[in-house]
Amino acid sequence: MRPSVHLILGATGAVGGALARLLHGRGDHVVLFGRSAAALGELAGELAGATAVEGDATRSADVDRAVAAAIDAHGRLDGAVNCVGSVLLKPAHLTRDDELLATLATNLHSSFWLVRAAAKAMQPHGGAIVLVSTAAARIGLANHEAIAAAKAGVEGLARAAAATYAARDVRINVVAPGLVRSKLTARITDSEAALKASLAMHPLGRIGEPDDVARAIAFLLAPDNRWITGQVLGVDGGLADLKTRAG
Repeated sequence: MRPSVHLILGATGAVGGALARLLHGRGDHVVLFGRSAAALGELAGELAGATAVEGDATRSADVDRAVAAAIDAHGRLDGAVNCVGSVLLKPAHLTRDDELLATLATNLHSSFWLVRAAAKAMQPHGGAIVLVSTAAARIGLANHEAIAAAKAGVEGLARAAAATYAARDVRINVVAPGLVRSKLTARITDSEAALKASLAMHPLGRIGEPDDVARAIAFLLAPDNRWITGQVLGVDGGLADLKTRAG
């Protein structure tokens, strides 16, 4: 069986890096996309044969260029993942216009650019696209207005696009994590009080690790799971669906 070709936006982040290592370790080709040339070079050096593309996922032309680079390097594109994201924890009345617009651009616009470019490239042979949402898009969490709105948009985008491209065998799914340990969430995980509160919200009693999310994404990318599309898979320790304690 020939190796699959996967493009990862945000490849130098915690989840993106974990996914790149997992897919590369399985023998697939990985195309790494990110804003930091230095971080990309370091990761590409670790993953022999990986292709690195520097760019900004909020710019449609850069995402188009990344898809083209994957096809130039390997002749096709089988999987595409958007691991680009941000965390903004503010109530609506304290959120500035620029903060909302940046949150939408980073999370929703980047996902739209990837779906548009990757679905077009995959139509001749099929493929899989995976986007990343958050448990906060499903449940009401205080001070999550901007990010919840952006990620709820990601889920709506995925469902509509899954319907549009199903006839072309292009599958589009979403993973929705709870709190995952990363540089983006360090303000929470490095605070004993904030971390304790977060642990209490996750019924399994721990926060997520990047590999937890990477394995779920790899599952949705795998050709063995080609009868799954239009789904949002919670990878959140039970946060969005379970309540184990009274009060």
